[in-house]
Amino acid sequence: MIPDDIKHNLTRMAHRATVRRYNASRPIDDDVLDAVLRAASHAPSTGNMQLYTVIVSRDPEALKRLQALHLGQPMAGSCSALLTFCADTRRFARWCEARKTSSGLDNLSGLLLAVADATIFAQQAVAAAEAAGIGTCYLGTVTYDLDGFARELELPDGVLPLFAVAMGYPDGELPQPSDRLPLEAVVHREKYHDPSDADIDRYYADKEELEESARFIAENGRETLAQVYAEVRYPRAMNEKISDDLRAFVGKWK
Repeated sequence: MIPDDIKHNLTRMAHRATVRRYNASRPIDDDVLDAVLRAASHAPSTGNMQLYTVIVSRDPEALKRLQALHLGQPMAGSCSALLTFCADTRRFARWCEARKTSSGLDNLSGLLLAVADATIFAQQAVAAAEAAGIGTCYLGTVTYDLDGFARELELPDGVLPLFAVAMGYPDGELPQPSDRLPLEAVVHREKYHDPSDADIDRYYADKEELEESARFIAENGRETLAQVYAEVRYPRAMNEKISDDLRAFVGKWK
């Protein structure tokens, strides 16, 4: 039996939804945003090093430029605050230099730790914002133009922009939560269970039967929803270009 107070909190989290439309007449107070980020800063981090940085953009002109970098996505320009989360090994390296030692994080291992730290920090910021009644939307388009975001935000070597989160009070009622795979698809007990064809059919049945899935398939001239994802939304060529850009971006660091 789950206690009522715990059930209430878990139900609220299970019904969270991405918010893409914001109330322009109700900006987020600086004190509220700072409180959200202060709460987020207590998220777990590797060795308590906090290998992350967040750039908070609120100036209307800056938001316009960032919206263009985000391929014109409206939530990037209409939000009350746009937060760009970065993996940051630079600050730790500077601290080491100032304390008569050198950082050992200028490598793939260090970058992986920083990516994990930044991601955990970002999600705690999202959870804190939503607890405060603020709507949020992740934007993954940062990786489409790493150099562009680095120039706009004046990021030095050792700081890798990962993604952004738009924040603002919702304009109207909250949208419905997105569909999710059944728990058995993502939770494995004791050891990894490699899914059979029958498992795959069962895991994706509800998603494939949605009306919006049928619309996506028709709009993109495909036969299956998987084809829409693999060939249109996240095609191999795009991911290989992003991979090449990432290697080039990090490879330029001194």
